[in-house]
Amino acid sequence: MTDLDPAIAARLTRTADGLVPAVVQQHDTGEVLMLGWMDDEALARTLGSDRVTFWSRSRQEYWRKGDTSGHRQWVREVRLDCDGDTLLVRVDQEGPACHTGARTCFDADVLRGEGAADAAEEPGAR
Repeated sequence: MTDLDPAIAARLTRTADGLVPAVVQQHDTGEVLMLGWMDDEALARTLGSDRVTFWSRSRQEYWRKGDTSGHRQWVREVRLDCDGDTLLVRVDQEGPACHTGARTCFDADVLRGEGAADAAEEPGAR
């Protein structure tokens, strides 16, 4: 049993394993920090507190960002997209967001755009 508001739960479109992807964004700069997964309970915990809670697919347990690393995410806003299948969690990030120690999980490989390797670009892709 979860404490998630039934009206919110009814709007969610979940994966086969009951999860919804949650894109985490720095509230004041718009920087995309990471992607996590939430089930109804993780979303209820996030909405009911000032910290973000995720469901760990690998460990099969809930985890609150920053409890072990100290790199907490303070909830500023949670939005649901028009299809109900993705959450946008706007946070005030304390320290790096990525488990590698990087500020964001999206700074490792540029596949297209500024900083992308020229060899990866296919002819006519412009």
